[in-house]
Amino acid sequence: MENTLRPVLVGKVSELPEKLGKTVTIGMKEIAVFKLESGKIRAIENRCPHKGGVLAEGIVSGDYVFCPMHDWKISVVDGNVQEPDIGCVETYPVEIKEDQVFILIED
Repeated sequence: MENTLRPVLVGKVSELPEKLGKTVTIGMKEIAVFKLESGKIRAIENRCPHKGGVLAEGIVSGDYVFCPMHDWKISVVDGNVQEPDIGCVETYPVEIKEDQVFILIED
């Protein structure tokens, strides 16, 4: 059976703070949602692969978030940790309809 993506409403674009993260819990998943300077919305797993730092509390710069615990630089576009560190976090597709932000979650 094929997995399907289900849109889950997480809020309004206008209510998301720019360059700051917002923690959203969907089922057992904790997701960090970011509104970038460019206006794009990105969603990634909310735990750093290093020591589990809460990424929604990290500093956002461009397309990256810096883990608040040990400053690991993680792409909010593809979830990859930047060198010299290694690892990755899960990313989630985001859909915007009017002013509503939806994260697409596999069923």
